[in-house]
Amino acid sequence: MSPLALALVLVAALLHASWNLVVKRAGGGNHFTFLAAAFVGLLWAPVAIWAGIGAVGHFGPAEWSVLAGSAVVHLLYFRTLLHGYSVADLTVVYPVARGSGPLLTSLGAVALLGERLSLASAAGAAAVVAGVFLIAGGPALWRRAHDPAQRLRVRRGIAWGAATGGFIAGYSLIDGYAVKAMLLSPILVDYFGNLLRVPLMLPLALRDRQGLEAALRSQWKPALVVATLGPASYVLVLYAVTMAPLSRCRAGARGVDAVRGPHRRPSARRRRSQGARRAGAVAIALGVAGLALG
Repeated sequence: MSPLALALVLVAALLHASWNLVVKRAGGGNHFTFLAAAFVGLLWAPVAIWAGIGAVGHFGPAEWSVLAGSAVVHLLYFRTLLHGYSVADLTVVYPVARGSGPLLTSLGAVALLGERLSLASAAGAAAVVAGVFLIAGGPALWRRAHDPAQRLRVRRGIAWGAATGGFIAGYSLIDGYAVKAMLLSPILVDYFGNLLRVPLMLPLALRDRQGLEAALRSQWKPALVVATLGPASYVLVLYAVTMAPLSRCRAGARGVDAVRGPHRRPSARRRRSQGARRAGAVAIALGVAGLALG
């Protein structure tokens, strides 16, 4: 991975962790997701118009199908993640999703996009996955599963976290194909992915108009922050993907995000040992280095 691509991935990971913190503090929810997507459509319209001049007019069924597919998979990702957080512990859902996502993306990139993983890259991806697991609590996750109620929550967390990771891999592969094979602008891929989500979510949002109005009054500021930082972080990753293999970019971004993200959650911090967290941070750092050198 070139220094520029690595720098883009690292900055993207910091932005991603920042807007995730905003989502957690705001409470998230379907209305919040709808508002954020709608704000992206308004806020990033000038940039999308600039990037789309001379390009969008040449989009055919293939391009629009890829963009629509990306929008659907992104929406399924958000819904699955939110549901996982509601039925299981964040300290299980989070590491499973963040660890399985880049792993599945790497496998998919090799199988579908013809990428090759060097030994250093493969070891780096494995180190990132292991580091995410350690930061989330490591072996303590399994010890908590001995209690029947906790066992059920752990199983739910693993299932919904893995499903979330599958959707992460899904939209990563779709968007990676869009920017690498179809040569679509990363700005347009992210913008239309958000914009096409609005009509998909609109019927559900209108079912509870009072809830939507309440969310607009109370959550418009964090939704605006997410609408600003979210596309910025993902566009940086997509630009990195145009310069380096998808598998390395996604694993690196998710790994750094995992280092920052969980440490911001006080309730999760009490559940894991300092030693496991430090070992996880070292594993992720070494993993990102392996991806960069590979």
